[in-house]
Amino acid sequence: MALRSTLSAEARRAGLLEDARTSGGVDLVDAATRYDVHPMTIRRDFEFLERDGHVRRVRGGVVTVDDDPFAMRQVRNLRAKQVIAAKVLPLIPSGGAIGLDASTTVCALAEMLPADRAITAVTNGLVAFDALSRKSAVQAYLTGGEREELNLSLVGHLTQQAFDTFHLDCSIISAMGVHARSGTSESTLAQAAVKDAMARAADRVILAVDASKLEFHSHVHALALERVTTLVTDLDPENGRLDPYRRLVPEIR
Repeated sequence: MALRSTLSAEARRAGLLEDARTSGGVDLVDAATRYDVHPMTIRRDFEFLERDGHVRRVRGGVVTVDDDPFAMRQVRNLRAKQVIAAKVLPLIPSGGAIGLDASTTVCALAEMLPADRAITAVTNGLVAFDALSRKSAVQAYLTGGEREELNLSLVGHLTQQAFDTFHLDCSIISAMGVHARSGTSESTLAQAAVKDAMARAADRVILAVDASKLEFHSHVHALALERVTTLVTDLDPENGRLDPYRRLVPEIR
């Protein structure tokens, strides 16, 4: 049954959030019919709820993030991730081929990528692939592999083999931690192996991390910083916290 379109935006958004929490997600077209408003109105409501960290947009609707660790990480340090994405975008060659990992930082980049940017993009991230698939000019490829639920990613031999198939202009990679002495690190061997395969496949490696990851070790070594072409953070490039990396990485943004 359709609800009256005279509901205030606040009341409608509260209803949408309750719908999402009850059923796990909301379909855009169904919501527009239920609330008797234009789909663009619902789309703006979804954007509002996502900015507040309540839902995550997917193709055709939203899903709740209340019980979704990945979605909760997506909205953590969101402004920093958006700053990083804006810095990385000019580094992506038009008509080129890029690799994107499954991190929430790189997912923010996938979301911000212009729909008319003609590129080939290869990712092991399920959420990143969903975002890329909505870009009309992007030829998106999802690697095969074993599903890793925590990161909503694909890992394993098939994933590494898929990246080995491509010659990428650049791979854009994040990390659990970055240390001037030991390089990047990950929480699992499987994730570290995928990052290694992405680096092997690319002419350039762009390491995209927010400042909270600097001088932090996780459990598994992934990449030596000598393999990184560009380090991109949310800090001003002249910030003193980046000094330990200047002799190790050719470019810092």
